[in-house]
Amino acid sequence: MSWSATQYTRFEDERTRPVRDLLAHIPTPLVASAVDIGCGPGNSTELLHARFPDAVVTGLDSSADMIAAAQKRLPHIHFETGDIATWQNPGPFDVIFANAALQWVPDHASLLPALIGKLAPGGSLAVQMPDNLDEPAHRLMREIAADGPWADKLAGASKARAPRHGSDWYFQMLHDVASTVDIWRTTYHHLLADGASAVVEWFKGSGLRPFLDPLDATERAAYLVRYQAAIMHAYPALSDGSVLLPFPRLFIVATR
Repeated sequence: MSWSATQYTRFEDERTRPVRDLLAHIPTPLVASAVDIGCGPGNSTELLHARFPDAVVTGLDSSADMIAAAQKRLPHIHFETGDIATWQNPGPFDVIFANAALQWVPDHASLLPALIGKLAPGGSLAVQMPDNLDEPAHRLMREIAADGPWADKLAGASKARAPRHGSDWYFQMLHDVASTVDIWRTTYHHLLADGASAVVEWFKGSGLRPFLDPLDATERAAYLVRYQAAIMHAYPALSDGSVLLPFPRLFIVATR
């Protein structure tokens, strides 16, 4: 799946707000080493470094485009290209930070305990994942994918994200491998000035990628026309033409 740092950062302020909220809940007092897995263009890494200025901070992402943008943004930080699912660095780390990344990685029942195992005693795994698959924006992606000439090409698009689990599932799974587990869910309401087109642009940088990548240019354009028309009905414009985009997110902080 392809990623564009330029597209992703079009809504950087909105995408970075959960980073600040997650960082504020990390309880580990002394942090010498921290890693940002799924670091994207470095917006989260920048705040991670600011939160723990005395720590050695590194960043990991599977996208070369994202890593190039992150390295340009933060030339003093070490970044590397790699897959979270096969990441071999044993640590130990005082903080493993994963903002809006683990939803793309399979087998959380094995992944999260393995990440806990890379922590130093007292270290924290801090995770934020979009919890919006039931929102109209995602439901419409799936419906349009299944109802068009591209249906065969997009038959597996919705499987790009890892199977969804509830907060109770994560609590029970992490309770056995962590000393404390803190889980909460927040719905952000983002005001987007350009209405339905802004909603489409938002998801072109994230959730739409598995639905757009398999299509050729003509199919992609046709899919987006249908998607934007449906978005206009699902997210009615306010009196000034802007739109309010509700965005639920799940947060987890597990301390070893």
